Amino acid sequence: MVQLRDDIVGLDAAIFMHPKVWQASGHVAGFADPLTECKNCHSRSRVDHLLEAIDIQADEKMTEKQIADLFEKNKKQIKCPNCGKNDFTTVKKFNLLVKSNLGNFTENWSREPVYLRGETCQGIYTNYKNVVDSARVKIPFGIAQIGKAFRNEITARQFIFRTREFEQMEMQYFCHPKQEMKEYEKLRDARWQYYLDLGIKKSNLKWHQHENLVFYAKAAYDIEYNYPFGFSELEGVHSRGNYDLTQHSQFSGQDLSYADPATNEKYIPHIVESSVGVGRTFLAVLTEAYTEERVKDEERLVLKLPVALAPIKIAVFPLLKNKPELVKKAHAVYDDLKTYWMCEYDETGSIGRRYRRQDEIGTPFCITIDFDSLDDDTVTLRDRDTMEQERIKIKELTDILQDRLK
Repeated sequence: MVQLRDDIVGLDAAIFMHPKVWQASGHVAGFADPLTECKNCHSRSRVDHLLEAIDIQADEKMTEKQIADLFEKNKKQIKCPNCGKNDFTTVKKFNLLVKSNLGNFTENWSREPVYLRGETCQGIYTNYKNVVDSARVKIPFGIAQIGKAFRNEITARQFIFRTREFEQMEMQYFCHPKQEMKEYEKLRDARWQYYLDLGIKKSNLKWHQHENLVFYAKAAYDIEYNYPFGFSELEGVHSRGNYDLTQHSQFSGQDLSYADPATNEKYIPHIVESSVGVGRTFLAVLTEAYTEERVKDEERLVLKLPVALAPIKIAVFPLLKNKPELVKKAHAVYDDLKTYWMCEYDETGSIGRRYRRQDEIGTPFCITIDFDSLDDDTVTLRDRDTMEQERIKIKELTDILQDRLK
């Protein structure tokens, strides 16, 4: 977003912010999950997850009492995911913000805590005026950032899908009120294409529309991915109106309205948002790329990552590690290529074993230096996906790899 789009700027906001930021955003009062505890094994569960397990959706707009009533109504069907029993405590709300005593050295710090950020976008809102005043941007424009967020999750589960500390990518796009839905649809199209460009199959993606919206929102969709445990949220794309800037304006006393230099119109910008969990994207890409296949009666595990995402692009091997002339030439090729791409050098084990190691981490190309390389300055280039091998002149290697690694 920041590199390829001229209308979006990057930001790295603070993890610790003034506690009033989280009061203004509504997180102190409303950022909570419904919690119940199994009386048998004392494991804690989110009530909405227990309801989802029996195909009942708990609306995010529901009050604590409404969720508790829905849970009680269906309680006989619900079993503890840990022990299988059916004996739960009453439903309570559990706030997800992580508290800290940063800068507070009294024993009563918990009464006036500082919070680790529960999401990155609040740092975008509190820096909105700084960006407008300093970055020479005009409406419409966006602010994007990647950073740590923290949530005191009741049940961190499903590998890296739900964790208490996670990396988040968010982009808030500020626009004229009359252009909000137009920009929202453009953002939806762009975000859908993003995942296709990562190599994810269209059949493993779907849109999920939020039917009961919070009062200030005009639209909210999730992009869901078909994880090993079923379709679940990958990214949220939301149309948020002017609620966020209005709230921060009221709590801070700062005028966050935008004065259009062309028309002299003054208004609080409306916001469309993209919110992504990086861990969830990584898990989706990992799931999509992981492949088990049979090759000559042997099982091959290969991570068929798009070349742009492969952490190691090229591996370089000497055919034998006890032949100094092969090792020297292999190092020369490796030292040249590693100035352009992330490469690995490996001389341990048989060539077949080294190929398999690189297959498992998704390396697109392997290069082997053999005795012919000493005579004619050629190497064997092996493709990860097809396993085809071809002889390439060393002087042509960089150009060929440059083309294939685009």
